Amino acid sequence: MGKAVPTVGLQQDTLLTSPGRLRKVDLLRDKNIGKYLPLPQLVAVGDQSSGKSSLLESLTGIPFPRGQELCTRYATQITHRRESDAFINISIIPASSASKDETVLLQAYQKSVKTTFELQKQLPSILAEVNEVMGIRTIQNPTGTRTFSENVLKIEKCGPSEDYLTVIDVPGIFRATEKDITTSMDKSLVLSMVQNYIRDDQTIILAVLPSNVDIGTQEILDMAELYDPSGQRTLGVLTKPDLVRERSAQSGVCNLINGKKKPLNLGYHLVRSRGGDDDGNAFSDVERDIMFREEPWCHLPPDRLGVVALRQRLQHLLGELIDRAFPKLRAETREMLTQARKDLGKLGQSRKTEREQQQYLSSIASGFQDIVRPALNADYSSSEVFDNDNFRLITTVLNMTDEFKTNFTATAHTYQFLERSQNSNEDSDFDDDSQPFSMSDFGEDGVLFDRYPDLDSVINRECNDCPPLKGIMDWIKKVHRRSRGSELTSYNASLFASALRQQTSKWQILTEFFVSKIVYKIHEFIVIALGVVCSDTKVREELLSQMLDAILERYGAAMDQARLLVEVERDGQPYTLNNAFKEALSSLQSARTEQDLSSKLKSVEFNDNRQGHAISLGDIQATLRDKNRGKYIAEEVHDLIKSYYEVARDRFIDNIYLQVIAHSLVSGSNSPLRLFCEKWVLNLETEKLDAIAGESFHTREQRERLIRTIKDLEQAADILR
Repeated sequence: MGKAVPTVGLQQDTLLTSPGRLRKVDLLRDKNIGKYLPLPQLVAVGDQSSGKSSLLESLTGIPFPRGQELCTRYATQITHRRESDAFINISIIPASSASKDETVLLQAYQKSVKTTFELQKQLPSILAEVNEVMGIRTIQNPTGTRTFSENVLKIEKCGPSEDYLTVIDVPGIFRATEKDITTSMDKSLVLSMVQNYIRDDQTIILAVLPSNVDIGTQEILDMAELYDPSGQRTLGVLTKPDLVRERSAQSGVCNLINGKKKPLNLGYHLVRSRGGDDDGNAFSDVERDIMFREEPWCHLPPDRLGVVALRQRLQHLLGELIDRAFPKLRAETREMLTQARKDLGKLGQSRKTEREQQQYLSSIASGFQDIVRPALNADYSSSEVFDNDNFRLITTVLNMTDEFKTNFTATAHTYQFLERSQNSNEDSDFDDDSQPFSMSDFGEDGVLFDRYPDLDSVINRECNDCPPLKGIMDWIKKVHRRSRGSELTSYNASLFASALRQQTSKWQILTEFFVSKIVYKIHEFIVIALGVVCSDTKVREELLSQMLDAILERYGAAMDQARLLVEVERDGQPYTLNNAFKEALSSLQSARTEQDLSSKLKSVEFNDNRQGHAISLGDIQATLRDKNRGKYIAEEVHDLIKSYYEVARDRFIDNIYLQVIAHSLVSGSNSPLRLFCEKWVLNLETEKLDAIAGESFHTREQRERLIRTIKDLEQAADILR
């Protein structure tokens, strides 16, 4: 005689330490929080012919209909909850991939019945309605567009005698397709659905296996092993033991239950489910489990046999799983909520309306000017961005201007002037072969210019800072010979202007190159400053694109002003009110006369026997007469050019800095640095404003997703409190 199987269930309070947590996890699942966090759950998986539906009916008391048309086409969540009133609610939990319209349609479906008997009568019609709402193609709904769905049918059974338990049933996997019913794509979809449910480490896998089939052929066990290689969360449930007749087969089942074959950490459980022809109301769990009093089942552990023991085991497992997972759920929810809020904050304010777009761009413009002001005032302690030297704009500009002054002073004149101690006869090596060279040969700066090809229409990449040529006196004589007229004076008045123009021939190319380098630095500053205040690449690129013409126009105006200053100095009539010119000329002429006369000094002895030097009046007259000869004309022109050139050069350098660099490019009202401001934003046309600040499809989609995520996670945080 076999051993009796216990049939009286344990009291609810001994099964779960906190049934309220089960309710909270169910609420999280209802809110689709499972798409963010792995929720503790029991998931029943198996082949279509494994007896899974019969097992779940015996386990939950929900009378599932039979037949190919009514087999599981979507996951079904069956929840038991203790309430004072008895009722059964049927609803649909939309898949996370469902569209907004589809979600509204699915959530609108609600059914409620009072008893299991009533549900049994209505379930076929309810499932037909659910199939239609989900778009499942059946004989009754031939217009359906899919065979399987990722939506979840939720059946919630409540009452005063219900124990807390939630089990999810997923469609059974199948190997062969059926014509006009299932396809290879359906097979892949079901397989993917099963894998998605069992991959989470918070899922207990109920691997439903028919006892009358070789376990080695069961694909579901291999799949469970793939995602749970240690078997820590897989519980094997063996069904249909009444169909196992041979003793060897029965022995194999017993070996599984006893852990002697293909062991699992949670082990195996043996149940006899309702058969296809059983009457669920007349054939109770207790009566069904009577077979376990017989050989060989009576020798197996009682807590591994029957539906009643399985239900109790599942309640324990789920309760323990939830208790372990609850603190982690809370922590992960807070962490994900914080990150989602940060990500939303990075996107800035919403930019759908014109006003929102103006506010968004104005805030960026304000931030940009907040960098410009200290950058021009050298207030580098105001922000950490100035740790980067590229933001220290005024310092960079002044250093570059000092370098320009030094180089211009040393190389801007075509011919090297004579020093005071240098005789005009010592000047030689006349050479009139001076060629500019391109920035492509200049190394670093040429490469830098290449970073911003839009500047090519404004800047000048060529530079000629070759050292001045020797042979200035020969050159002046040559100019004099080519400029002689019928004037009675020693030289033509136009000789000075012509020689000065040739002596300043490098001014324009040197100046344009200097201004080009300043333009590059300012443009680089604008680009990197926008990168600091605007993290959205699309907005930044559109903003630069819209401003580019105006920025280039301002660069061009500065370059035109530089050219004008060159033109004034080179093409206008030479003139200055600066007394330094007369003083320098007088000094040079005196020094040259002194040098000429000193060569005629003779040693003499005066009447009082003192020794000294003297020059005769005749020598003085001869020296002065020689001033009208060609040599001395060249010296006079040299001194005149040098005296005026130095005054004009210093005046020109000052004007380039004050008018071109400081006013036109850096701090003037039309400086390119002043362009991007709130006034510019407010003057934008609606279309241009939207082109710059309007959110891209990707950003709008990302914002909507983050808003939904934050809303869902806030609800989750409230539930988990």
